[in-house]
Amino acid sequence: MGLLCARSLLRLAPVAAAASGEYFSRPVFVVLMLMMVTLVVVIVLGNALVIFAFKVDKSLRRQCNYYFLNLAISDFLVGAFCIPVYIPYTLTGRWTLGRGLCKLWLVVDYLLCSASAFNIVLISYDRFLSVTRAVSYRARQGMTHQAIIKMVAVWVLAFALYGPAIIVWELVVGGSRVPKDECFAEFYYSWYFLLSASTLEFFSPFISVAFFNLSIYLSIRRRRLRCRDTHLHLQTGETASAQGERPPVSFRRAFGKILCPKRNTTPASSVMRPGP
Repeated sequence: MGLLCARSLLRLAPVAAAASGEYFSRPVFVVLMLMMVTLVVVIVLGNALVIFAFKVDKSLRRQCNYYFLNLAISDFLVGAFCIPVYIPYTLTGRWTLGRGLCKLWLVVDYLLCSASAFNIVLISYDRFLSVTRAVSYRARQGMTHQAIIKMVAVWVLAFALYGPAIIVWELVVGGSRVPKDECFAEFYYSWYFLLSASTLEFFSPFISVAFFNLSIYLSIRRRRLRCRDTHLHLQTGETASAQGERPPVSFRRAFGKILCPKRNTTPASSVMRPGP
């Protein structure tokens, strides 16, 4: 469930409520509450099962599966913390948990969303290596420390992208522009920062994933074409051999010893027999 973030719906409910002059009616409120609670349960249980399976089944502890574990952890935290904290704000349009918890929620939510995006890139890169460099890739499957280093790097980069800006932005600009009853990042009005961060968080991962998957497709396609050509070449050589014709040179070199084994031409009468 990558790229699942509470901030993807940030301020949609308050803005809609302000435009209509009122918040949700009771039936709509109940329906939205049930949908959000169901979403939380599905996210938490689904990713908890992935984490539990990785813990109890040692055969899953391969380098490639560590990246899926990393993605499951980030999505689990989204369902366990980010969305539940955001539900009251969505339904009422007012943030009542204080500025401290607001900043904590923003840091965690931006961190988890960015980590999910980078984890997807890491998984695509791992699949790319498994196809294009299959031999060396299989040899490194037992080296889990490399996977752990990459996982830690994902979290560090994800925090560095938004975390410092969320924490110190109002100190740099000299004050907060966020109303007391709302919760969103101070750089919300800074289009140049949003453009730069969005490029690193979404567009660059999108291009990377597209490149890796296209490379995988082309590599598999080339491999299938080579296998088909080899199969047709072998069939041609077998047909020529069955008809008594001389097979192609490459076929004869590869399979000459099998199709045309050397025969013993020494007469049976000339074979030395042991004396009585």
